[in-house]
Amino acid sequence: MTRGSGQGLRRTAGLPSVVFTDVDGTLLDSEHRVTPRAAEASRALAERGVPLVLVSARMPEALADIRRELANAGPVVCYSGAYVLDAAGAELLSRPIPLGCALEVRDYVACAVPEACCMAYGYHTWVTFDRTNPRVSREEKIVGVESVEGTLEEHFSERGLHKFLLVGEPAVVERAEREVGAAFPNLKVVRSSPILCEVMDGQASKTEGIRAVCEHLGVAQEDAVALGDGRNDLDMLCAVPESWAMANAPAEVRSAAARVTALDNDHDGFAETIFSILERG
Repeated sequence: MTRGSGQGLRRTAGLPSVVFTDVDGTLLDSEHRVTPRAAEASRALAERGVPLVLVSARMPEALADIRRELANAGPVVCYSGAYVLDAAGAELLSRPIPLGCALEVRDYVACAVPEACCMAYGYHTWVTFDRTNPRVSREEKIVGVESVEGTLEEHFSERGLHKFLLVGEPAVVERAEREVGAAFPNLKVVRSSPILCEVMDGQASKTEGIRAVCEHLGVAQEDAVALGDGRNDLDMLCAVPESWAMANAPAEVRSAAARVTALDNDHDGFAETIFSILERG
């Protein structure tokens, strides 16, 4: 991990050292779009010397179009902190699930929660077991990336993989979180939305991801701002003094954050919060 690459940043006194934001449900609207106001806020941060870092459960390729629309060229935290890359795409942090354990998870899910659609992600590869599944098609449309069909053994080496995504009806996903979490206590199993459950290495977290980025940029984590809306954002929102839960976040997320945005993600809550922060500097 390199350090001090943020030394050239000229940040205005009184502004945060860096802004970390979740993507879906926070930065993007409910149609998974970057609004013009969000793009304007991103440019305003850059003009004031404040890095904007995307922190997402998505894979790197699923953030590429968003970053282009934002004119964002900073580091990214992917797979909810399991894979962190610098601005050039070099690895800052990697917390993969070993392949042997991943195979056990795959087989357990197939037997215990067969109603769930199981997808696997590692590094820059997204593997699905049946691309004709409508849940796969829906996810491909949302993130703008195509999966590849096959087995874990075909696509992942001894390096392992970073995440399973279990997709299904809310009751199925809630059961998957409970049962997979109990069967694999060494892994992190958390619902990121009512219909999505993430399975990652037990040490992976958005907090660890933002810590790696702060060290890389040479900035203080205690001076950072974080915004999020989901249960998988809870640890990140508790890791910085100035945390913002989106107005559209569940009650448990809103209560965990230091502040709540005045507007939701369909009414530019992210952008308006950023502009209010910039007014302080």
